[in-house]
Amino acid sequence: MELLSNLFEGYPDLWGGGVAHSVLILSLVIAFGIMLAKVKVAGVSLGITWILFVGIVFGHFNMTLNEHLLHFMKEFGLILFVYSIGLQVGPGFFSAFKKGGLTLNLLAMLVVFLGVVITIILHFVTGTPITTMVGILSGAVTNTPGLGAAQQANSDLNGVDAPEIALGYAVAYPLGVVGIILSLIALKYILRIDTKTEEAEAERGLGHLQELTVRPISLEIRNEAIDGKKIKDIRPLMNRNFVISRVRYNDGQETELANSDTVLHLHDRILIISTPKDIEAITVFFGKQIDMQWEQLDKKLISRRILITKPELNGKMLSQLKIRNNFGASITRVNRSGVDLVAAPQLQLQMGDRVTIVGSELAVSHAEKVLGNSMKRLDHPNLIPIFLGIALGCILGSTPFVFPGIPQPVKLGLAGGPLIVSILISRFGPQYKLITYTTMSANLMLREIGISLFLACVGLGAGKGFVETVIYDGGYVWVGYGVIITIVPLLIAGLVGRYVFKLNYYTLIGVLGGSTTNPPALAYSNDLTSCDAPAVGYATVYPLTMFLRVLTAQILILALA
Repeated sequence: MELLSNLFEGYPDLWGGGVAHSVLILSLVIAFGIMLAKVKVAGVSLGITWILFVGIVFGHFNMTLNEHLLHFMKEFGLILFVYSIGLQVGPGFFSAFKKGGLTLNLLAMLVVFLGVVITIILHFVTGTPITTMVGILSGAVTNTPGLGAAQQANSDLNGVDAPEIALGYAVAYPLGVVGIILSLIALKYILRIDTKTEEAEAERGLGHLQELTVRPISLEIRNEAIDGKKIKDIRPLMNRNFVISRVRYNDGQETELANSDTVLHLHDRILIISTPKDIEAITVFFGKQIDMQWEQLDKKLISRRILITKPELNGKMLSQLKIRNNFGASITRVNRSGVDLVAAPQLQLQMGDRVTIVGSELAVSHAEKVLGNSMKRLDHPNLIPIFLGIALGCILGSTPFVFPGIPQPVKLGLAGGPLIVSILISRFGPQYKLITYTTMSANLMLREIGISLFLACVGLGAGKGFVETVIYDGGYVWVGYGVIITIVPLLIAGLVGRYVFKLNYYTLIGVLGGSTTNPPALAYSNDLTSCDAPAVGYATVYPLTMFLRVLTAQILILALA
C-alpha cells in the first residue's frame, strides 16, 4: 500500500515526488483522457480535451506534479503542438490570401474580432477578471493554443501561473463544441438554404471556391484563330493558368499527350486542367465544352500520382524537370497539403508534393524514378529543421515588441514564436534547399504528444480549485458567457458571409468551422455533403485564424491584466 501511495502521491524524499510518480500520473491522465475521447453523444465528442478534464479530477484528489516540472512540461508540450501545426499549414498559408481566399479570411477575421470585442465588453460589464474571460474565450471557440498563449503571457507578466485561465477554458469548452454545431444548424434555417442547389453549385466549384480548387474540362476547338498554332504560342494570348494534358486530333483516332510544341487544329478535342474561375474564359476562347471519357479512349495512357521524395528536387520549378521533353509524360496537377494546384511551369516543387502524371506505362515509370516516389525516404524524419526551428521560435517568442498604448512590451511567447517560425520555414525553406517535410503520420504524432502533455498539465494545475470555483464562486455563470462568445459572432458572420460576400452555404460553414479551429465542426460539415467545399473553406482560413487566436489571447492579457 505504501508503494502505491508513493507512486500516486509522490515520494516525499525525492524532488517532485520522483520520476516514477511524475511519469505515472502523466501517463494515466493522458491514457484515460484518450479513452474517453472515443465516447460520442449524438455523434459529437469532446475529443482529446477529455485529457484536460481527467487532469482536473487527478488534481482535485491531490495526485499532481511538482509545480516547476508541471510548468516545464506544459510549455514544452505547447511548443511541440504549435510547431507541428505550423509545419502542416505553412505551405498553404500565403496562397490562402489570393482573391477567393482573401474574402474567406476576412470573414474568419470578423469572427475572431467579434469574439474579442464581446469578451472585453463582458469583462467590463460583469467585472470578471480578464484572465478568466480569456480562458472562457479560448474554451468557447475550442482553441487550445490560445489557452496556452494566454497562460504564457500571464506568466511572463506576473511571474506566476493563473489557474483561473484554465478553469474558464474547461467550463466553456463543452458547450463551445456543441454551440458551434448548433450555430451552423441555425444558419441553415435562418438563411432558408436549399441544400440541393447549394450542393450543385459547390460541386461545380462556383463562388469563392473558384480560385481554391482545380478541375479538368474537355473542349472541342472551334476558334479559327487557333488553327495551326502551337500551344506555347497560344498560352500568352490567354494570360490564364492552365495545362493542356491530352489531344485527340480530328483526323485520327489516337489520343496523344500535349506538349508546348503540339499544334492544334479546328475540331481537335483537348483535356484542360485549370481553376474554375478561368474555365469559362478558356472555354469561350477555345470553342465549346464536350463530354469525353479519356481513360476509355486510349488505354495506353495511364494517370498516376507520384510523390516527390528526392531532396534535390526541393525548390525546383516544374519547367526545370523537362518531364515532357525527356520522357514523353505530362504533369497535370500538383497536390500540396490536400489542395490541388495547376501545374504551371513556374510552380516550385516541395518534398512531399503529389504530382499527377499522365503518359504511357514506360514513360510514367521513367518519370517516377526521377521524382522519387519512395515512401521509405520520406519516412526518415528530418529532425534538423524541427529542432532548429523550435530554437528560433523560442528566440522570436522571447523577443519583446513595444506597441503604443500597451504598458508592457508584447512577446509572441512560446505559442506565437514557434508557430510563426514553423510557418515561415515550411513555406520558404524549400527555396533555400531546406527540407522541412514531415509525413502526415509523423506530424500528427508530434502534434498529439504535444497537446496531450499540455492538456494533462493544465488540468493537473487547475484541479485543486475547480469544484469550489464552479459551485461556490459562480463559475456556472461562465457557461453563459461562453455560449454568448460562441454563438453571436458565428451568427453575425454567417449573415455577413451570405448576404454581403454571397458565399455558398457549404463553403460558409467550412469557414465558420475554421474560424473556431474546431475539428468536430468540420466533421459535422463534411457529413452534410459529398463535395469538398467545407474542407476547402476550413483549410483556407485555419492558418490565419490559429495565428490570430494565439496573438489576441496574449494581447488581451497584456493590455488588460
